[in-house]
Amino acid sequence: MSNCGHHDHHTPNDKVTGRLLAALAVIATFMVVEIVGGIISGSLALLADAAHMLTDALALALAVAAQFFAARPADSRLHFGYRRAQVLAAFVNGLLLGVLLLWIIYEAISRFIEPVEVASGLMLWVAIAGLAANAVAFLILHRPDEKNVNMRGAILHVLGDMLGSVAAIIAAIVIGLTGWMAIDPILSIAVAVLIGISAFRLVKETGFILLEGAPTNIDVNELGRGLVDTSPEIIGVHHVQISQITPEQPRLTMHVCVANAEKAPSALASAKSYLERNYNIHDSTIQIEIGPNCPDGLEKAEPSKPVEKHEKSPEKASDQSSGSAAAFATPNNFQL
Repeated sequence: MSNCGHHDHHTPNDKVTGRLLAALAVIATFMVVEIVGGIISGSLALLADAAHMLTDALALALAVAAQFFAARPADSRLHFGYRRAQVLAAFVNGLLLGVLLLWIIYEAISRFIEPVEVASGLMLWVAIAGLAANAVAFLILHRPDEKNVNMRGAILHVLGDMLGSVAAIIAAIVIGLTGWMAIDPILSIAVAVLIGISAFRLVKETGFILLEGAPTNIDVNELGRGLVDTSPEIIGVHHVQISQITPEQPRLTMHVCVANAEKAPSALASAKSYLERNYNIHDSTIQIEIGPNCPDGLEKAEPSKPVEKHEKSPEKASDQSSGSAAAFATPNNFQL
């Protein structure tokens, strides 16, 4: 297999890193204010919000580190580079957030059993300051249709803090007007459940990527049919496998059948063009086979349903390519 001509299309996004650093500065500044205010006022909702901000500072620091780490080029040990560090950071952030939410629920139950007096006035003003800080950090980080899973993990932490601040404000107002202390742990549990749902989805998505899961927006059988229909030199496609380095960086391997060896170069070029044009897949390895029989002895129904135009002679040859390079073997075993 030849690897010449491969290009790295995924340079580190300096703007993403800059936004993460700016949000980290905002969160770290107001985190101290909320921790002190929560201790003095005795509010669980405020302490929960402060704990969110503490974990947010750590989460944002982890996300920043992942961005820098992902910028490292591929080497002899990690052939695909360090880009998946972003996915790993998001996965860890989701797990940490889940642990934090379990702690908040535990503390809330304890407050139901043994109510604690809350200084509602101080709680209210500190919660308002925390909401302002979280809102600024959220505006720095959030972009419509954000695809960077590392950034999405960081945003989830900040969003949790925003909801926690809102809960603390509501709890402070209710306690100040009615003296009903139970509202504090009730709202804390409500926020924990809402953020827990999003945290579970993040862990599920990133875990799926780490397990080499295929992109959910690509139908491999439809991809094979489209390739056969649009490429006259290709008579069949099978064993299509797609995974994700990151959600925006899919990679593909597949077997493509042609009638004879002379059609191999044009079939390879056609397949590469089709994948880039229709699916934005730039990282692909394609094995060209002469005739309908697979020289690897693979079951053609796995992992994708085979797509064939018609049957041809059973000559065997293979062609493997990575990036834009072609290297195929004919019966005489030569390479182009």
